Amino acid sequence: MKTTIRLAAGLLATASFATIAHAGEIAGNVADATGTRALQSATVRIVELDRVTETARDGSYIFADIPAGDYTLEATYVGGVAETRTISVPATGRVAGNFAIEGIGGGDILVVGQLANLSSALSRQKAADGVESVLTRDAIGQFPDQNVAESLRRLPGLNILNDQGEGRYVSVRGLDPDLNSTSLNGVRIPAPESDSRGVALDVISSDLIESIEVKKSLTPDMDADTIGASIEINTTSAFDLKKPSFSVSAEGSYNGYSEEVTPKVSASFSVPLGDSFGISGGASYYQRKFETDNVESDNWDVADDGTPFSEVFEYRDYDVERERINANLSFDWRVSDTTKAYVKGIWSQFDDHEYRRRTTFDMGDATDITGTANGFAVTDAADDEGDGALIIERDLKDRFERQRIRSVAVGSETDTGTWKFNWLASYSKSSERETSSVDPIRFVGEFEDAGTGIDWNLSDRRVPTYTITGGADLINDPANYEFNRIELTTDSNSEDEEWAFKADLARTFAMASGDLTLQAGGKARLRKKSYNFDFIRYAGDEIDYTMADAQLGEQTYRLHGIDMGPVLAKGAGFAFLDANVDTLRIREFDTAFDGAASDYSVKEDIYAGYGLVRWDSDALRVIGGLRMEHTENTLRGNVVSEIETDEGLPTITSVEYERSYTDWLPSLTLRYSPQQDIVTRIAASKSLVRPKYSQLAPRSNVNEDMEAEFGNPYLLPYEAWNFDASVEYYFSSNGALSFNGFYKSIDNYTYQQNLGRTTYEGVDYSEFTTYLNGDSAEIVGFEASYSQAYTMLPAPFDGLLTQLNYTYTSASGDISDGRRISLPSTSKNTFNAVLGYQKGPINLRLSGTYRDKYLDEVGGDASEDRWVDNHFQLDFSGKLKVTDNLRLTVDVVNINNAKYFAYQNFENAQRLLQFEEYGRTVKVGARMSF
Repeated sequence: MKTTIRLAAGLLATASFATIAHAGEIAGNVADATGTRALQSATVRIVELDRVTETARDGSYIFADIPAGDYTLEATYVGGVAETRTISVPATGRVAGNFAIEGIGGGDILVVGQLANLSSALSRQKAADGVESVLTRDAIGQFPDQNVAESLRRLPGLNILNDQGEGRYVSVRGLDPDLNSTSLNGVRIPAPESDSRGVALDVISSDLIESIEVKKSLTPDMDADTIGASIEINTTSAFDLKKPSFSVSAEGSYNGYSEEVTPKVSASFSVPLGDSFGISGGASYYQRKFETDNVESDNWDVADDGTPFSEVFEYRDYDVERERINANLSFDWRVSDTTKAYVKGIWSQFDDHEYRRRTTFDMGDATDITGTANGFAVTDAADDEGDGALIIERDLKDRFERQRIRSVAVGSETDTGTWKFNWLASYSKSSERETSSVDPIRFVGEFEDAGTGIDWNLSDRRVPTYTITGGADLINDPANYEFNRIELTTDSNSEDEEWAFKADLARTFAMASGDLTLQAGGKARLRKKSYNFDFIRYAGDEIDYTMADAQLGEQTYRLHGIDMGPVLAKGAGFAFLDANVDTLRIREFDTAFDGAASDYSVKEDIYAGYGLVRWDSDALRVIGGLRMEHTENTLRGNVVSEIETDEGLPTITSVEYERSYTDWLPSLTLRYSPQQDIVTRIAASKSLVRPKYSQLAPRSNVNEDMEAEFGNPYLLPYEAWNFDASVEYYFSSNGALSFNGFYKSIDNYTYQQNLGRTTYEGVDYSEFTTYLNGDSAEIVGFEASYSQAYTMLPAPFDGLLTQLNYTYTSASGDISDGRRISLPSTSKNTFNAVLGYQKGPINLRLSGTYRDKYLDEVGGDASEDRWVDNHFQLDFSGKLKVTDNLRLTVDVVNINNAKYFAYQNFENAQRLLQFEEYGRTVKVGARMSF
């Protein structure tokens, strides 16, 4: 890498962009016919020289080293009419070649709505080096959806994993979201959560986004830490538009479960100040109140009479309030005809206030379990050994956490047509912090020989219902539930920050039938992630207090009309602490144990360098090269044991590990376009994904039975060979048909495993749970997509638009116990469909998304694996243009009330592990654009 840096420095020292002798040049700009929007990725071709280029983000392009003469210059854009003109190039100097692209039929469809989004996205996909999918906003700042994750599910091969009914994590080709990388304005976004590298994309408002590029194949100049895709988010720039633009919007959001109406407001602007400077930015605020009904169970077992049952059922009633605040600001400067500079910053905040009331039935000691026609029955009758207790817990969680993402990037791009030099310096930080949260306050009722009994009806595999057959008055009397404990989180703080600098230098040589480019560059990423957890656990053995003494609330549980019994009021936890904190005993051992076992810090420095060769002609593009990435880690954590010190506290030993490794990562991409409407690609690359910090961290805890949980600082990174082959056909109208096959061979993928009795570093453990590297895995599949605007049909059908895509992924790997498993979080089948209509003032869209089941967690054997069921969701979006400046909007999210179901394949049936229902959300608003 040092050699690469010295080479780049030498080239920079000897190159003077101002004094390079050129032949003639053609430089120009491509915009839509209204002169409103710069068209990125329009293709510009010099027909006689077989030379081709694509326009930059501001619509600009340049050809250098052109012999004097007359040439035919052609500009094309998906969904637009091809434009040609004759250009006379002098022996020296520059000649302008500007284009204004009209839509099919001479209209201005390239400006607004679904048609504009489709044209822009397909043009960028067509012009891309490798396999890529794109989402863009239109000229008045409309994005297809209001949540970045929700938007991405529309693209081929993409789907999302939900949290509380909202899309958060993006899965590409059915793979684990942690196998993706995410950047914002070229800056890698660190993960706010303590246990993940993947970024929850619902934190970022789509009101601030200009485009999202999902790159599924790699070139040497890209960071190599991805196996799924590199997700590159770009905020607005002042040069995206040719004219000043301002927009404001407001809407109300209604959730059918919570029956609450909540607001969303946003504003954005883009102001070019003359030809050389511009400012753009925006801000948004979104509040959402919703409710979730949930039921969960422990792993299933078999009773003495052969009846399948679970020892624990939990009924959970969630009330959630979320607030998102986003802001971005960009400064763009055309320093000269060949150089652009910029400063871009973004700030996002996501607040999540969650109340959870929970009723837990623990039948572990209720040994009188017998099968019934529809399930099983439990009573509290004691057996000969004195067991038979039915334990019921009622608790409340009152948790508030705040996530923040902020980044700033400073850089410049120079393109003389012969030389290119880009550099970028950046800082980014993400955090997730929780302070002063009750998690939980718990009351316990223990019923033994009290005549209580419960019949469990399992007719609905997803929602077990129950009937109290004895002792209903006892079970539903809050006075029978004694205070057990309360936990107060005083600080749960995850921080992840990164400083980065990169530079790229390229020299292009004009050849007889194309352009040859030599390029080299380097990058340094200095990252640190840490997690600190402090809490207080109070015991309930020195206070006479029952649930009847606490503040009681009203449940809003809806599943099958189930009655959770008495529940606590939302403020009961802090009210209890205010009244009793001075009399409560702190469980010092548990407080110290859990806090120290959770803490860790990881330092990760990555130094990279690359070199590539690129060939560009009208029909063929070849990019090949080699990337090197050197990784250095310092890992710190605590080994925590239940062996008490003299002070009665756990034994805590701080540990530190250092490691480093170097990866050499070749890649080759071929793009062949035998005619303008056909593009084929073949790509091969080697990539890596480093293990999660939470898995690497050398933290552990060991209980008195010598049952241990350990992080694994020796985990190796995923290493993958990736192969893609695609063909795309672009219609003469606005549309495309594409097919892409892919194959990935992965070594060292990670998973969690319980190893049973194990000796580790000279110590014998009765049970040892840790993270391991799998031997090998293979991923094979294909994705097919069809997009079409039916502008060729007679009115009124010429406003129809469809987007369809399907992805098949087969991903399997071997684990240490000899089993071959489906890779976790991998769905075999995903399907997305959009039916749209845009004509005159009306813009309508109905979309459906489907994701197949996937393995969520690996158990001790196949019967203990956790699976998440398939998911299909319908959404609707409508816009009505009232005036040139005013549009009314309506959105209906989750029309079909799609639900979440996780299960265990046990005793020839899907046995409940978790089920959630959220209801649908309706949003109505207005948008003003100027």
